[in-house]
Amino acid sequence: MDKEFHGWFWPFFVTLTLQNLIVIGVNLSDNVMLGAYAESALAGAAAVNQIQVLMQMIINGAVDGAVVLSSQYWGQGRVKPIKHVGAAAFYTALAVSAVFFALVSLFPRQSVSVFTSDAAIVEAGLSYLKYIRLTYPLIAVTAALLAIMRSVETVKIALVVSAGSFFLNIFFNYCLIYGNFGAPELGPAGAALATLICRVMELVAVVCYVAFWEKKLRIGLRELFTPQKELALDYFKVSAPLIVIGLQYGLNLAVHTVILGHINSSAIAANSIAGNLVAMLKIVAGASATAAGVIIGKTVGRGDIPKVKQYTRLLQRIFICIGLCSCAVILLLRGPILSLYNVTEETRALAWDFLLILSLTNIGTAYQMPAATGIVRGGGDTKFVMVNDLISIWCILIPFSALAAFVFRWPATAVVICLYSDQVFKCLPVAIKVNRYNWMKNLTRGSAVRLD
Repeated sequence: MDKEFHGWFWPFFVTLTLQNLIVIGVNLSDNVMLGAYAESALAGAAAVNQIQVLMQMIINGAVDGAVVLSSQYWGQGRVKPIKHVGAAAFYTALAVSAVFFALVSLFPRQSVSVFTSDAAIVEAGLSYLKYIRLTYPLIAVTAALLAIMRSVETVKIALVVSAGSFFLNIFFNYCLIYGNFGAPELGPAGAALATLICRVMELVAVVCYVAFWEKKLRIGLRELFTPQKELALDYFKVSAPLIVIGLQYGLNLAVHTVILGHINSSAIAANSIAGNLVAMLKIVAGASATAAGVIIGKTVGRGDIPKVKQYTRLLQRIFICIGLCSCAVILLLRGPILSLYNVTEETRALAWDFLLILSLTNIGTAYQMPAATGIVRGGGDTKFVMVNDLISIWCILIPFSALAAFVFRWPATAVVICLYSDQVFKCLPVAIKVNRYNWMKNLTRGSAVRLD
């Protein structure tokens, strides 16, 4: 047993899992409370959130590039380059959020109508979009700061901030969606306003922590706004494929909603319900990917190749166990979770079937996603995942799913099987790539560490 690995990996993984569960819990509380308010409000918010998901996937790609590069510098004990890498990630994430804010502000109705043609859902979505768009720059800045903290193994602040946001969001939702405690009844707009308040509080808390309590990097505001040219170029080389991956993944999820939304309103609501429960389990795989990426990147940065290979074999076994446990949890929780929603029987029945399908595909997700985005990407190869997703999603998954929905007119359950099948068939190329060990690359400047 490797005491160094287990002593570091499990506390880091558990903290990330709890933090990510709370983040998803915020979205789930919005869904449950809007679902109890009106099904059109739930579907409208779900449609608008696909825009935010796309933005967040691109931002995640941008800040993950910083984590990949910074974790190698951290493994070498070099702090100064991490600050400059963080500055480049800060500007990139903020630029992405500005583009999305401008698009939804200039073309609000068109943005929502992409996902559904139902007039009631579009109006509910526009009401939600009015306030939720204001959270975009807040999300970007917070994500960049937390990513840099993560690259130097500081994750507890994210957990504390997310926990506070979760409880505040439930309270403000209760006030503003339904009009309790003297607040106005705003429906979907109230849910968005509650989220905006919480995002402001999150950002303030993170900025205060970085300014007054963070001890490893001691980032000053001047450093945050002054990226260094050479390191910025290194950052963009690493992060460009990850931004494309985020764009692909976000567009993939958006296309899911477009395809299901044009089947019927029950399908889009059922997918939102099922997707939120599965997302809570999927983030366990996401946490394992992040933890794997940091420990692999740190070890590659040190040049300890035998340890990299040892950790790679061990991590793959952990990923498979996570997938099997997640499948069991989804099957056990689908009944109690569905009972919380005030939806039609058609929507409930579809969500029941969708959860069965997603519980099985999630086994594949739990292996291939962290193996690719954690081990391979953390080891320095940021292009493999981009190419793998480009082929599997855009050459196979989306064309076949679109044919199933619009040409063959298959039922919604069959279309969902098509939409999530890539989570299974991507396992083979990922397994081959991971176990060839040709992804180890030292990305740092001024290092004598060699990987050959």
